[in-house]
Amino acid sequence: MSKAFSAIGEERDVERDEFTPGIEPQPTWCPGCGDFGVLKALKGAMAELGKDPEEVLLCTGIGCSGKLNSYFESYGFHTIHGRSLPVARAAKVANHDLEVVAAGGDGDGYGIGGNHFTHSARENHDMTYIVFNNEVFGLTKGQTSPTSPKGHKSKTQPHGNAKDPVRPLSMSLSAGASYIARTAAVNPNQAQEIIVEAIEHDGFSHIDFLTQCPTWNKDAKQYVPYVDVQESDDYDFDVTDRREASEMMYETEDKLYEGTVLTGRYYQDSERNSYQAEKQQRGDMPDEPLAERYFDEDYEWERSYDLIDRHK
Repeated sequence: MSKAFSAIGEERDVERDEFTPGIEPQPTWCPGCGDFGVLKALKGAMAELGKDPEEVLLCTGIGCSGKLNSYFESYGFHTIHGRSLPVARAAKVANHDLEVVAAGGDGDGYGIGGNHFTHSARENHDMTYIVFNNEVFGLTKGQTSPTSPKGHKSKTQPHGNAKDPVRPLSMSLSAGASYIARTAAVNPNQAQEIIVEAIEHDGFSHIDFLTQCPTWNKDAKQYVPYVDVQESDDYDFDVTDRREASEMMYETEDKLYEGTVLTGRYYQDSERNSYQAEKQQRGDMPDEPLAERYFDEDYEWERSYDLIDRHK
């Protein structure tokens, strides 16, 4: 049987430059944009993990972050606004050998795509979700976003934002994500380490990635100075304890708008089955990727009416 993805499972040394596309190698983000930091960290993480570009699928939404897969050499799917996660989930179900990464901005992920975010976390799909959080809508020129602080003035809120911002980390934990972290573009080493951990984690990994927008969000500046909660003596909590993680997340979300940027790993549950593992355990999903069946000329296709008992 021929393989759908010939590089999957192949062990070799991978260079970061292999993830730089030949067609559009130079990103066109604004100078100083934090999105460059995400791209650099993601390329470095894939190379560190030894992933071949053919082993990876990157699904993106709309906005500045949506250009990520144009600048990243792998399989890619540029979805509509807020819909990167359902496409990523479908791909993972069809081929669980594929390394699936979804990405979107704070408006894309916490706004229009918020429902997909909460249910992807609840179901614990084995994928990594990177949210570029710059507290503003950048591509549409500086409107208030779900993470914009209360009082923030913008084109859509000229007298100041009247709403409290969403709490991404707390929302992720309550929804059911099994790996949750926050990093920043100004901390490239930590960012790469966290992306590596998120990809290696078996379950839904959510990274709230602070990406400064010097063009449209002057208030956020560059998210510096930052504090790594794992390295600081001022913070001590157990990332495997849900209650302690929740308290640390709440403090982190409060302090961000007070000018203190806390980053690091916040929660990890390695005991819980991923969605794919749970379905396989129940006999609802085959061990071999469904995608491989398209390459098997001898496979006898099943139909839903053959698999489901009719009501009598």
